[in-house]
Amino acid sequence: MALTEDERKTLIDASFEAKKGAYMPYSKFPVGAALLSTTGEIIKGANIECASYGGTICAERTALVKAVSDGKRSFKGLAVVTNVKKALSPCGLCRQVIREFCALDMPILLVPADYPQPTNPDKEQMPGYTEGGVLATSIGELLPHGFGPEDLELPREPIL
Repeated sequence: MALTEDERKTLIDASFEAKKGAYMPYSKFPVGAALLSTTGEIIKGANIECASYGGTICAERTALVKAVSDGKRSFKGLAVVTNVKKALSPCGLCRQVIREFCALDMPILLVPADYPQPTNPDKEQMPGYTEGGVLATSIGELLPHGFGPEDLELPREPIL
């Protein structure tokens, strides 16, 4: 599965726009995510913190929850950005939720805060790094051997 240059740019721009909606009074760590549906819709999400930390929701899950609750179940790409000047990966819980709803090979763009970074031939030759310092990956790469919905359909031993 691949993104066009226009889709890539739209997703990255939307992730920066989404980050503006972050509510992070405790961590001071804003995150924005933009999800592209296969019908061309962009769904944005930001991290939303809560004084009861367990109630906090990450940007990636916010975007997915918004999309899924509106009936969207098929996605073409995801972009995630923070205020850190390097590409950061989604947390483990977000990876599992992404795994639930996205194809293993769906592009995930991890965008540095200072995108676009100047051309760096050394970095761009590293696996996955693309123009502007973006790390292009997938949930299959981020969550190898992940547990997914299809695993619940596997034959099981009877419960005694």
